[in-house]
Amino acid sequence: MGLKQLARKFVPLRLRQAAQAWRIRRSINTFKHRIVRHRYGEAEFEIELPDPLAEGWYDHDWPQLAEIELLRRSQLRTGATVFDLGAHQGVVALMLAREVGPNGKVIAVEALPHNAAAAIRNRDINRMPWIEVVGAGVAAENGVLSISRSFNAQTSSVSDYGGTVQVPAMTIDTLSVKYGRPDVLFIDVEGMELSALAGARQTLATGPDAFVEVHVGEGLEASGGSVAEVLGYFPETEYELFVHSDSVSKPIPMNSAPAGLFAARFFLTALSRRFKSSNNP
Repeated sequence: MGLKQLARKFVPLRLRQAAQAWRIRRSINTFKHRIVRHRYGEAEFEIELPDPLAEGWYDHDWPQLAEIELLRRSQLRTGATVFDLGAHQGVVALMLAREVGPNGKVIAVEALPHNAAAAIRNRDINRMPWIEVVGAGVAAENGVLSISRSFNAQTSSVSDYGGTVQVPAMTIDTLSVKYGRPDVLFIDVEGMELSALAGARQTLATGPDAFVEVHVGEGLEASGGSVAEVLGYFPETEYELFVHSDSVSKPIPMNSAPAGLFAARFFLTALSRRFKSSNNP
């Protein structure tokens, strides 16, 4: 039995979480904050690094995201409205904001206050005021959401690392009422994909395009979801579906994908057939 398993077995939960929370605070307080400049896709941005996870994720150039290239075929364009759900520290929001331009808007929703604050700073450093950062978690119902304190926070049903913090919960439909119909949904909510989609029925009925990071084995099942249920929100009669993964980097039509692709975390891009038909009479 490893040390982690021993700790879970013999150390009381509150004591273990207190130690984890201390490590998180210490990591932030001792980390040397700095601003770096890298190329993310087709543009350079300045990004503040406030913690070690951000350093690992953002302190290097990124290739263009395959899902952005796909979404460009449809509704990701100048003037569009994009909901970036699970925005972390706003780097992808910056990439999306470049696509929609100042006449569009990106609603970047992030649950963990530490990350939401970093997203605001990154927006301001890069002078993109058409990004609006919303400090909330996306859920099936409006209310309160319990999330872990870890840098890449997950709901308490998936992880309780460092203890939990209560944050506002908003549905995608509520966001649509407040900010207008989205042309694109960009969903990366650490296993809570099904909950997010359950609160988006009215929005989905308007035919937005969507990207969903499906966290198979990384929170989807722990939060009570399944691949079949996620795909059920995107019937092939209404959407053109593409999938890719870390090992299959080029998106392929879903009906051509090997079964093994769906056995681990994968990326789903759904392009609205309604939009395609309305633009190709």
